[in-house]
Parts: sequence; C-alpha cells; structure tokens
Amino acid sequence: MSTPVEKIKERLGIEEVIGSYIKLEKSGKNFKARCPFHNEKTPSFYISPERAGFYCFGCGAKGDIFNFVEQFEGLDFMGALKILAEKAGVPLVFEKSETKNEKERMYMIMEESTKFFENGLKDSKEAKDYLYKRGLKDKTIQDFRIGYIKDEWRLLYEYLKNKKYSDNEIEKVGLIKKPEQANKGYYDRFRGRIIFPISDSSGRIIAFSGRILHDDGKSAKYLNSPDTPLYNKSTVLYGIDKAKQDIRIKNYTILVEGQMDLVLSHQAGIRNTVAVSGTALADTLTSKENVINNLGIVKRLSTNIILAFDSDSAGRRATRRSAEIALSLGMDVKIANIVEGKDPADLVLKDPEEWKNVLRNAKPVVEFQINRVMDEVKEKKIDPRKIPALIRENVLPFIGAIGKNMDKSYFINMIKEKTGISEEAINKDFRDLDKGIKYDKITSNVREYPLDSISRRFGLLVNISHKSIVDIHSTLKHIAGDERYNILIKEIEKYKDELLLEAELLFDKNPEYHIEELLLNFEEDIIREEMTELLRINDKKDFEKKYKAMTIRKKEIEDKLKSLRK
Repeated sequence: MSTPVEKIKERLGIEEVIGSYIKLEKSGKNFKARCPFHNEKTPSFYISPERAGFYCFGCGAKGDIFNFVEQFEGLDFMGALKILAEKAGVPLVFEKSETKNEKERMYMIMEESTKFFENGLKDSKEAKDYLYKRGLKDKTIQDFRIGYIKDEWRLLYEYLKNKKYSDNEIEKVGLIKKPEQANKGYYDRFRGRIIFPISDSSGRIIAFSGRILHDDGKSAKYLNSPDTPLYNKSTVLYGIDKAKQDIRIKNYTILVEGQMDLVLSHQAGIRNTVAVSGTALADTLTSKENVINNLGIVKRLSTNIILAFDSDSAGRRATRRSAEIALSLGMDVKIANIVEGKDPADLVLKDPEEWKNVLRNAKPVVEFQINRVMDEVKEKKIDPRKIPALIRENVLPFIGAIGKNMDKSYFINMIKEKTGISEEAINKDFRDLDKGIKYDKITSNVREYPLDSISRRFGLLVNISHKSIVDIHSTLKHIAGDERYNILIKEIEKYKDELLLEAELLFDKNPEYHIEELLLNFEEDIIREEMTELLRINDKKDFEKKYKAMTIRKKEIEDKLKSLRK
C-alpha cells in the first residue's frame, strides 16, 4: 500500500509544485528559473521532471518537492507534508496522540486549545458582541478561528489535562505559567481575552495573541505567546497562511500592525495582507539557526511591499524601522498615507473603498518621507532653513539603504525638485552620511563549483556515458591513465546529483557534439597539467622530447575544437 508521501509524489509533478511559487522557463525537457534561495540575475536553478528533483548551480540547494516547500515556506517536513497533501487531495491519517513524537504532540495541544477557545466564544454573547461591534462577520470569525476564554485561572489547563497532556507539554507551548510560590499550581497564561490563533505558513497553529475584553488598567491590552519550540516571533507573520497565495498572484504584500487591521482587510477582499501583531520583524533573511525569517518568506513571495501602520507616533516609528529593514533586504517599499488618528481597521469599517484608495495611492518610501517633511514645514510653519537638516535626518538614510544607484539618483533628483536644494549639496551630504552608516547587505550565498575543471568534465562524461555510442570509460582511462581514472571516480561520487542534472541539461540536444567537445577539453586539461609537471624534470633532453610531443598533441586538439565549434 502506498504511503501518503508516495501518493503525493505520484499526483504532483515537481514542475507543477515549484511553478506555483516561482516563474519557470522551459529548457529542453527541463525547466530553469532564478533561484528563490539566493540573489541572482541569470537563472542557475534547474528542475528535472524526469528525476523529480531540483538543483541550483549557484547556491547548491537541491531536493524534491518536499525539500522545496520546506525551504521556501520555512517549514519542517510535517508542515510541507500538510501543504502538499492538501494540494494533491491526499488525506493524512495519523496514529493516536500517545504514540506521536514530542513535537507533533505540541501541535496537537495547540489545535485542541484553538478548539477550546472557539467553543468559549460560542458560549459568550459578550465576546461575540464585541467582535460584531468591531465589524467582523461570522464567516470571518470562523475562517480566522477567533476564540475567547473566560477570566478564570485554570480553565484551559484542566481541559488539556483531561485530554491526557502533561504539565511539561502544556508549559512548553506557552499556555500555562507557574507562580514563584512553591506551593501554588499552574495557571492559564490567557484569561479573559479574545484569542487570535497565529499559524505557520502551512496553517498549523503555533501561538496565540489575546486581546483583553475588560480593560482593568493593570493588565496588558494584548498578550502574546512566548517563544517556544514551535514559535519564534521572527519567523512568522500573522495571517501568512491565508495571504501567501494572493501575495504571489498580486505580486505585493500589505503589512499592517494589528489583528483587527488584518482580519477586516481580508474581510474586505484584500487578502494579500499580513500583520506584525504578536510577532516581530527580523532584520535578516535567515536566523542564526538558518531558519528563514518572516520578511524572508514574504520576499520570496514578492519583493514589493506596502507598509500600512497606524498614523500615531508609535506607528510612525514602526513604519520607519520596518521600511529600513525591508529596504536593506532588497525589497521595493511603499508607504500608505493613513490619516492621523485612524488605522486600517477604521478605514475598512467606514468604507472598504477608502482603504483600497489609500493602498492605491501608496508612495515609494523616499517620496513619502520627502512629502512628509515638506508638509510638516508648511503646516507647522517651520523655518525653511531647517529643511536640509530634516531631509538629512528623515530621507537620506532611506536612500542609503537602496541597493541600485539609478534609483538613488532618481530620488536625489526628487529632493532637489521638491526642496530647491542643489543636487551637488544633496550628494555631498549623502556621501558624508553614507560613510557613517552600516547597511545590512544581503549575501548572495553563491558558491564556487566544488570540482575543478578536470574533475567536472570527467564527472559529466561519466554521468552521460549511456547516451554515447563511444566507449567513454575506456577513452577516459586511456586519456587519464588507470590510476588517475580511479581517483577521479571516487572524487565525483559525492557530487553525483548535481553532475547528473548538469549532464542532462547539457546533453538535452545534440549529445554527440557535446560529448566530443567534452572529451577534447578533458584531454586538453590533462595535457596542460602534464606539461606543467614536466617543468620539474631535470633532464633537458628528455624534457624537450616529451614537451614537443605534448605541444603537437595540444595543437591538434585546439584545431579539432575550432573545427567542431564552426
């Protein structure tokens, strides 16, 4: 009987899966693309339907459909399995919870807790009325699995204990706390709160964010899960599981602050929206543990982003920080101009079209900052002589974070036109400022090919020997000698996957030509190496005789190659 993994692979072609994430180009019987795992201008990422695998000659990323989804979505194997099973229509049936591994039991605790919170909301008219008052519809509440828990000490704890989960397991996922007093027992972290479940990109619940229903003036308005084995604030954004498909289709992301901003935006049909609420923006693409961070996931879906934070001072600080991070990661950043005292949730509730217009009129971050400076000068009647200082502080740092020189020049010219400051003065201040600021640069992760030219040519020939009528192995032994042949066979073994795929790509058309060219190049490399070795011979007569013979053979090979390439 086939396993779920085997069934998924039978139903889904690798080009279908990868093509749903990135744009593919046909390359013979294979496909190529720009690698989603490192920065590159020309495609070095290849997909082989025949071998059901992918390989990047730039960064070395490789694997099957499960490896791709894991790396692209920042998931573990089970998360990738869930996504691909849904895509393939393969039901996943698991064993009883007692026999599951520790991490899977954690996911089950989070799922049980979500159901508990959902039932809590159904039983609370007050909590439901609060959500209705905020503009939420029943379907939206169900889709986002919003819940509620009463303000009592151990409701969730006792529920999970009855489900046979241990104190240690429940504490590990951040749902209960233990007081400092030794004689006191565990109590619930979330009490008297509207609960918003936070999911990873596959839709598995990994954390919660709770908004207090009755503000007592002492408790935090929002309470979020701590970091746990399932949840790292820097590797997820609220709503990413529901937004990712629309982000791919529309080719831009809208980033808002709060849960209500996000939920109402989705309710209004703007589903390419994610929120930072309950999470934290990371300023790198990957963590120290090499786990892809939240903006890293968003960037793989689209490099375009609109920041739509609240218009208060805290929102402005968050906008500035988020814009600097996104620019430093190579993203194209725009800012939505939200009227003072409003937030996206207010705009959607008043009129969804108004929210859509705000997004349509979003400006590139540098243009937005220039306009804001000039508006403040006008509204607050600031001395015009202070404009250069305001531009230096509020605009130039963003230009410095932009990677492309032509874009920098475009915005420097915009400053000149809007402020009247000379381009020469702007450039001088920018250069002075740029020297003192360290911008985070994205490393390309490009690696050099792991084999030298002799080993690589040899490996390619070995891996396509079945395509030739020539006895390649005998020819290679003749050129390299038995001892060198055996050494090379061992050397190329660990690079078999990449050599096999490169051979397939190279020999997809006109294999006879490429095989002859490779053999000639291989022999030329060997002769060149041997000629270098000859320089160490002390016997001048012997040296001249051998060197002359090698020179003649090398010239013959060069002539054959020229003739072949014509």
